[in-house]
Amino acid sequence: MQMFRQLAVFGVLACLLLLAPAVRADAYPYPLKSFEFESQRQTLSMAYMDVPAQGQARGVFVLLHGKNFNGAYWGDTMALLAQHGFRVIVPDQIGFGASSMPRRYQYSFAQLAANTRALLDSLGLKGTRVLGHSMGGMLATRYALQYPDAVEQLVLLNPIGLEDWRAMGVPYVAPERIYQAERKKSYASIQAYQQASYYDGKWKDSYTPWARMLAEAYSGERGDAFAWSMALTADMILSQPVVYQFDQLRVPTVLIVGLRDRTAIGRPLVSDELAARMGDYPALTRKLAARIPQLDVITFDGVGHLPHIEAPQRFFGALRSVLEPDA
Repeated sequence: MQMFRQLAVFGVLACLLLLAPAVRADAYPYPLKSFEFESQRQTLSMAYMDVPAQGQARGVFVLLHGKNFNGAYWGDTMALLAQHGFRVIVPDQIGFGASSMPRRYQYSFAQLAANTRALLDSLGLKGTRVLGHSMGGMLATRYALQYPDAVEQLVLLNPIGLEDWRAMGVPYVAPERIYQAERKKSYASIQAYQQASYYDGKWKDSYTPWARMLAEAYSGERGDAFAWSMALTADMILSQPVVYQFDQLRVPTVLIVGLRDRTAIGRPLVSDELAARMGDYPALTRKLAARIPQLDVITFDGVGHLPHIEAPQRFFGALRSVLEPDA
């Protein structure tokens, strides 16, 4: 009997660890809510923010975060959209932020899109606008392909996945090896990567919270689970390209790009010659413009992977032009 009690306690603790957030709730700009649902034979919890529209309601925006982030970095964008009359829904995807981080989960963009759709269904929301950044751009694209009747407008902000890195020559690396590299990350290594990759070697105090939040996710009590989620989702990005289906999009789409961006997954694993060709956002933007049927393109010279963090006023000006095209 004592053994059964110990097993029961262990099971409760395991469930609590599954649901415990990797990011503190007070790190988010708005209160977090929780959507519990069944997926792949387990109960999961998706954290999300839900901000009401101000003034005359104009619709709903869903914001999808990138891989090295969670919903918290959308705070100023959420405020702008709410001021323009939009209800704003911002989920942390499963495996990220304050959402569940299951040990065993078949991560796919189709699954994450289905999870997002389930959340919106639970809120009674049918049609929304969708804005995705970085990995969130890949997810937003998959969501629009999977649920075209539920997307009123698609906005892609420096999305990754504009090329197929595996097809270009990035070798397969097993998730276990990626996990080992993830476990070694620290604030210093994260800050150095973001400074070099996102901000052209420069650093401002306004960038620190996002590097610090990521470092705390790795070092916290859920650090091991978070590192494993990061390994599995890195494999998802490399093995599930959306680039071949951009011409199948049937929704009005806006591409917003900081042209200094050179983000490419797997660059350290390839030759210098190939590495130099990867992540050429000016060229990729031109190629994409020729493929998406209903596309408007807005570009920023001298801005990198995170326009809404690095150059918020320029980004907000562009976003206002999307919201008020005739102004």
